Amino acid sequence: MSETPARSSPCDGTVLVITNDFPPRRGGIETFVHTLCATLPPDRLVVYTSAAAGSTHSDAALAYRVIRDRKAVLLPTRRVARNAQLIAFRHGCDRVVFGAAAPLGLLAPRLREVGVGRIVALTHGHEVWWAKTPGARSALRRISENVDVVTCVSDYCQAEIARALRPGAAARLTRLSPGVDVRRFRAGLDEGVWRRKLDITARQPVVLAAGRLVARKGHETLIKVWPDVLRHSPDAILLIVGDGPLRGRVQRRIAGAGLTSSVRLVLDAQWRQMPEIYAASDVFALPCRTRRWGLEPEALGIVFLEAAASGLPVIVGNSGGAPETLLDGESGYVVDPRDRGALIQRVLELVNDPELARAMGERGRRYVTSQYSDQVSTERFRQLLGCTSTPRNSAEA
Repeated sequence: MSETPARSSPCDGTVLVITNDFPPRRGGIETFVHTLCATLPPDRLVVYTSAAAGSTHSDAALAYRVIRDRKAVLLPTRRVARNAQLIAFRHGCDRVVFGAAAPLGLLAPRLREVGVGRIVALTHGHEVWWAKTPGARSALRRISENVDVVTCVSDYCQAEIARALRPGAAARLTRLSPGVDVRRFRAGLDEGVWRRKLDITARQPVVLAAGRLVARKGHETLIKVWPDVLRHSPDAILLIVGDGPLRGRVQRRIAGAGLTSSVRLVLDAQWRQMPEIYAASDVFALPCRTRRWGLEPEALGIVFLEAAASGLPVIVGNSGGAPETLLDGESGYVVDPRDRGALIQRVLELVNDPELARAMGERGRRYVTSQYSDQVSTERFRQLLGCTSTPRNSAEA
């Protein structure tokens, strides 16, 4: 197996993507995988994924073929392995991408049996847990030794995963971070669209926290410190966008703290609406934290990149790879989410100094454009697959 990216050649075969993380399911991994798929020639791409409510409509909008399993979760069982083999054989697939290396990467040897030549396995954040847990670590090691490339979204994840692998497999780790469409996410969009919807005046400073409502992200931390922010900036609005298992708890915390007039909670925003939501905001803050004894970090955080591309200064917690999304002190700030005073200080600093916030936002956009644009990400992906042909069509992201 190669320890370097494949020598470039046209994608004259077909790429099979095997993944549980695919629209209409929503999340950072789903967006990442979907974006990568959109860069490949649609007549040379097949996606094998799990069943999901609403998939008939979403699949019909795609230019490439999507094959749905009958189960809601794909696992590396004999049945799934046989299905993957049949799909690869019938469609002439010579390359395979696992949307998440663990656990589906365990299928790699079975796919070699039907002529698959190159296998790329993507990792995100949960593989850090696999790397630190004895039984799971062994499975991750087997996966790494049976694929050609294992990708990592951040330097942090790469270092953590490398510790679990043998030297040869660790040498094949390579960085592949999510890319941001800097044409869609940009400064200068109409800020009034969402301000009018949410009854926010043009003069009120807005701090945005967008992301899945889970404990790791830090929404509850922002709610706890918001009364202190209001004491110094009484017109400020905290805009929380997202949904998840903590929905009820977040709603109760907002009501219990008497913050219903200064916090807006948007549970049903669509990804296509996010550029205008960023435009309605002045600062992005999500004091993410590592949980469960270091097993649950923030791997990177695509919302941080989208916010920066949109011209916002960004405040992140010092968890995992999140600090890699900004230039600390230049395009935003990295904070210890346990230090409430530091978080309050940084929020107020940006809320009360629009010129500083604007300057940081401009530096952040330049950083994301040079390091994290979708063009950078997808070109790297195609290199890892050994493809040079230009995609003839792209699915609407």
